[in-house]
Amino acid sequence: MKNIAIIPARRGSKRLPNKNNLLFGGIPLIAHSILLAQKNKDIIDEVYVSTNDEAIKKIALEYGVKVIDRPEHLSGEFEPTLTALQHALEVIGDSTVDSVILLQPTNPLRPENLLREAFERYRISDSDSLFTVTRNHQKLGKITSNCFEPYNYTIGQRSQDLEPLYFENGLLYISKSKLIREGEIISENSIPYVVNHIFAGIDIDTQDDFDYAEYLLKKASRLRST
Repeated sequence: MKNIAIIPARRGSKRLPNKNNLLFGGIPLIAHSILLAQKNKDIIDEVYVSTNDEAIKKIALEYGVKVIDRPEHLSGEFEPTLTALQHALEVIGDSTVDSVILLQPTNPLRPENLLREAFERYRISDSDSLFTVTRNHQKLGKITSNCFEPYNYTIGQRSQDLEPLYFENGLLYISKSKLIREGEIISENSIPYVVNHIFAGIDIDTQDDFDYAEYLLKKASRLRST
């Protein structure tokens, strides 16, 4: 049975135009996810980029991965990632594909060995999928009728005493292909994998996101060289 990586990268980002093509650390943003998949060849049998963009397609082919030509009706701003994965599996048409590793190009920074360690956790479990989460340490609330209503704390409570809450950080998803074909990436039988790392807060949608991610990348590079 095979494990494949799918990297969905459509054309048409509005807040940061052509973000998947932008040079990040000297290479296209999408290339960071491609290289991560290629670095883990003992886990991932094949790497695919799903796109409707000729520039992204060219980058993917230059890096030696396969391309799924995503139709325009599955490439809109509000189209969920799920349909891109379902389309890719349909095009690939390989019944031996057991698991899909979803790598989003907007999460180019991932902790060392994350994929390997998360996949091992997934492999020994009986879950349908695994997804990464990070603990939130903020005091959250809602504003109703111009009044603030605390959600996860009481006024005066210390932040270190908050009940643990977690957010889906987008760094990594691993799902059974069967689950995706049935219409889900995360199910009731999925397991969260906790990643408490500064990279977990990076999801590039704006220029500010991009600039902060570049700062962290340069800082990490300096630390590795010392």
